[in-house]
Amino acid sequence: MAKHWSATSSVFLALLGCLVGTLVEGQFQKPAYNPSPKGPPRPQAPEMPPPPQPPMFLPPPPPPQAPKLPPPPPQAPKLPPPPPQAPKLPPPPPQVPNVPRPPAAPPVQSCEVAEGQKIPCGGPDITAAACDAISCCFDGHQCYYGKAVTVQCTKDAQFIVVVARDATLPNIDLESISLLEGGQGCTHVDSNSGFAIYQFPVTACGSVVMEEPGVIIYENRMSCSYEVGVGPLGAITRDSTYELLFQCRYIGTSVETLVVEVLPIDNPPPPVAALGPIGVELRLANGQCYAKGCNEEEAAYTSFYTDADYPVTKVLRDPVYVEVQLMGKTDPNLVLNLGRCWTTTGPNPHSLPQWDLLIDGCPNPSDYYLSSLVQVGPSSGLDFPTHYKRFIFKMFTFVDAQSLAQLKEQIYIHCSTAVCTAGPGHSCAQSCRRNSKFNAAASFHRAQDFTKKKKKKKKKDALQISSHISQLNYEKKLHVYFDAHY
Repeated sequence: MAKHWSATSSVFLALLGCLVGTLVEGQFQKPAYNPSPKGPPRPQAPEMPPPPQPPMFLPPPPPPQAPKLPPPPPQAPKLPPPPPQAPKLPPPPPQVPNVPRPPAAPPVQSCEVAEGQKIPCGGPDITAAACDAISCCFDGHQCYYGKAVTVQCTKDAQFIVVVARDATLPNIDLESISLLEGGQGCTHVDSNSGFAIYQFPVTACGSVVMEEPGVIIYENRMSCSYEVGVGPLGAITRDSTYELLFQCRYIGTSVETLVVEVLPIDNPPPPVAALGPIGVELRLANGQCYAKGCNEEEAAYTSFYTDADYPVTKVLRDPVYVEVQLMGKTDPNLVLNLGRCWTTTGPNPHSLPQWDLLIDGCPNPSDYYLSSLVQVGPSSGLDFPTHYKRFIFKMFTFVDAQSLAQLKEQIYIHCSTAVCTAGPGHSCAQSCRRNSKFNAAASFHRAQDFTKKKKKKKKKDALQISSHISQLNYEKKLHVYFDAHY
């Protein structure tokens, strides 16, 4: 209110000033010339100004209004929500460095057959499609059997089985193949250097007859004998174990052929290692030759399997490169020597059966496939060559000494070691004499794998040796474990 009063008073005074000024200016006139002036007239009483009017109250100003905002810009149309994203997968685990693997099995069906070994398959006018339908090969001119095991059933109730020598690794001995039962007509009817042909009635040679609703099944089994080496503490073999279960199924007027794969289950335990008062390491080499003229032995010991690579898989008769190393020593006068190196089917070095690889640091003369020692010298590039011992043996599997049946076991290697200090006149070197004649302590003979007739296929127990048999090829593998024993 004080502010409003002050403003009103100021306006009133200004108006009063203007009014007075006007009255004074209007009443004053210049007097006329009068030679005898009269006295001035008596001043009149001034008119009193009108009383001041009461101040006018101005209405209070309206409250301030918020400024008007400009209209918002046009909004973009709403897009549909994005589709749900797939959950992020965890990063892949670190890859194990590439390690050379054992030789792969041959392809299931190989049609690379020499002209002199080709055996005709089917009729002379058979087409390529019909040739393929009976599991044979066609080269554009003729239909022939491939490098595999081919089973056919004829409408006149005949089994036809053609076995290729290259169907197994190592190659199968065609002369050692047999059926469930022998007798007339149960051997191969023809053969050459690469194939053996069997043809016999579905009811002969020990075939088992089974019935299902609307189906008659004839089943037989083909196997082979293998060579066994028997030593004083165990027996081994390096030959393939061949086994093929095959059937002919007659359904109404149609004929079906069935070949059953025998696939044992293997669940090997973790690798075993033992330490002694002297630090010694036993390991396997896995280097390979990639250049022409390469020395296989030198190349083999350029790389080694790691703990993550075990169990190591080897094919029968494959070379196994073994190295034993003295650990944690830098004395160049120390010499590592091997005593006895042997194999067992378990981690216990005293368990049976056993097979000697080295005796007193030298190859076992009783082994048909002698182990070979590898010299480790200055050219090896090692800082202390005398701290290493290397040898090579051919892969094998144990067999039962009584029944001569293959033992489905793992193989463990044990080696006894000694450390010698070389000095003047004492080199600590081991010398071996190679016998010219085969030692009579071990004998090798043929063993036949016999199996009783079975009307129903039974599930095999879990085995510790991996054995793969298929219709067209077969490969025998072993899981090998290594244990240093001191």
